[in-house]
Amino acid sequence: MRKLFSLMIVLVLAGCAAMGPHEERDVQRDAGLAIQAVYERALPTLSEDKQRHFAQRLYRLTGEQRWRAFNHAYGERLLARVEEDIAGLAEPGYAAARSRAIVDDYSQRTAKQRARRAMLGEWGEIAFARGLLFRLVQAEYHGLLPALEDHERALGYLAKIDWAAFLTDPAVIGIYAAQVANQAYFLHQLGVMDLRREVEAAFRRHYPPDRVAGLDDAEYRNWLYGLTHFVIADSRYYQRKVDPEVHAWVLEALERETADILARATADIQAEVALAFLLAGREDHPLVGRVREALVAAVDPASDIIPSPVGEKGLAGGEHRNVLAIMVLRWPGRLHPGPDLSDALGGRSAE
Repeated sequence: MRKLFSLMIVLVLAGCAAMGPHEERDVQRDAGLAIQAVYERALPTLSEDKQRHFAQRLYRLTGEQRWRAFNHAYGERLLARVEEDIAGLAEPGYAAARSRAIVDDYSQRTAKQRARRAMLGEWGEIAFARGLLFRLVQAEYHGLLPALEDHERALGYLAKIDWAAFLTDPAVIGIYAAQVANQAYFLHQLGVMDLRREVEAAFRRHYPPDRVAGLDDAEYRNWLYGLTHFVIADSRYYQRKVDPEVHAWVLEALERETADILARATADIQAEVALAFLLAGREDHPLVGRVREALVAAVDPASDIIPSPVGEKGLAGGEHRNVLAIMVLRWPGRLHPGPDLSDALGGRSAE
């Protein structure tokens, strides 16, 4: 099997000159399935967060019910955590104390992490608020908001945060672009406030086209991640297609950067670039095909996964990169929202 897969990679690297487009897509889908098989075998050994991340995306890609068990387990943990925060918000000083603890515990392993830790430390309760926002939107994605007693308290708290100042700050955008796009859409999706256009305008002011060419690799990748997440967040994280007209500015910017995306972007970012086009219904765009070829070529024949840029093949560290590759390579054209866990967990708080 491994020899056969290695042969397929060689054919792709050779430009697939002997194959038609349908045969090439079969090779790409098989590559995605081979990566998926590795992770399915290893999934029980990965952390709960990695399991959640992988299973959410595979459910939304395939709609297969076998992924619900992982999502159900996540839903239980999610409800417990949000209930704790909602109860805490009734106590003065809870959010400030949680924010300090989050900043204190923030990883400082990489320069990017150290910069983000310092940035979050300057924004008061934002460190707590962003985590609460993420958990609430996850609950909404899974049909669980009604199961959260007093969840209006949490939404009311979020409405008091000065998100506009935070999400449009150039220093924040410069190291946190993907999260800035996410949080603008999360706030809108929860009905808290609509800052989408203001955040888009601030992002575009910070990264005008004539500035992009001079960015170093770290900020260039931050810019690309930010661009793709305007689309990904709008899709409710792979639950629906998006309006390509709304995101035409994103797609045009990515198209202009084709050569540098292939030369300078990591496999994670290349995959998200392709997903931006796929979510906009542009599977026929040449950049999608180029990225698929690059992802197949990046697969390590010995492990059947895509290693890190420095060659690391750990399954936990590579989960994000490889599940994105699976989505791009297997893309079926139809997405599955949810999973809706309201039937299984919706009565939990009343028990």
